[in-house]
Amino acid sequence: MAAPCRRMASRPLLQLLSCFSRTAVGNTGFRPFSGTSLCRATLQTKSVTERASSPWTLMAAVCLQRLPVISAELTPLEQRFRQMVQQMELEKSLLSDHELRLLEDAERMSRKQADDYDSDEEDDSRNPDIVLAQDLEDAWEQKLKNFQPAQRVRADVDKDVTSVERCLSDSLVLLAEQQVGSEKLWLLPQTQWQEGETLRQTAERALASLPAGFRATFLSNAPCGVYKYKLPRAARTESSVGTKVFFFKAIVSDSGPPAALNSHFVWLKKSELQSYLKPAYMMKVDRFILDL
Repeated sequence: MAAPCRRMASRPLLQLLSCFSRTAVGNTGFRPFSGTSLCRATLQTKSVTERASSPWTLMAAVCLQRLPVISAELTPLEQRFRQMVQQMELEKSLLSDHELRLLEDAERMSRKQADDYDSDEEDDSRNPDIVLAQDLEDAWEQKLKNFQPAQRVRADVDKDVTSVERCLSDSLVLLAEQQVGSEKLWLLPQTQWQEGETLRQTAERALASLPAGFRATFLSNAPCGVYKYKLPRAARTESSVGTKVFFFKAIVSDSGPPAALNSHFVWLKKSELQSYLKPAYMMKVDRFILDL
């Protein structure tokens, strides 16, 4: 009698319960007991409990960038390389149609000045107002002199950090002045996560809450970075330890520039972020912002 009891005690609990459900409850019409269902239900309950009792406040921030509008200035090395490539293309290239026409006009003029010129060969009587290639070049030169290209550097606009039209050859990032605790900090536009939405939807809500109607394209459903900080010890509680901020990247659409912002929003180059952001925050942001 002792041996069966010892074997029964050595069996796992789930196997014992499963055996019991097949023998004692198998004919009563109830659903058989499943260990897998029990584990799955336990994990789901644990996940919901951990999410509800998490001491971290979740937030999503959007890294809104305006890409360069014009090409950047060439460096001295790039200028020398461009000159070298242009010289190689010039030496190896064939004459264009306009250059061939210049040679034909020059040959015609030289034959007109010679004694052996015969006007019947050229048939100029049918085209008395013929336009020479040199005349075309003179007209093109005059148009070029009258053309005034737009300025690459605009001192009045480039110094206005609230304008999205500044520094057209650089990539700009939008920062917002937000209240964090008892102080105001410059941060990427962010908002707190709400139950029932994804972090991507939270980032879209942060972008939609801005006063100007931005039309932007998000690059991914997954965050490109995360920043975590703890509250001061005096402000910590069991239900609130700190905040986790998840960053999402977005680009201003080409449908048109957004409206001007007030002084609480600034458009900055990557080299200018350091004077606005905290060092720890800047270290996280610097990892996913490319200075194109």
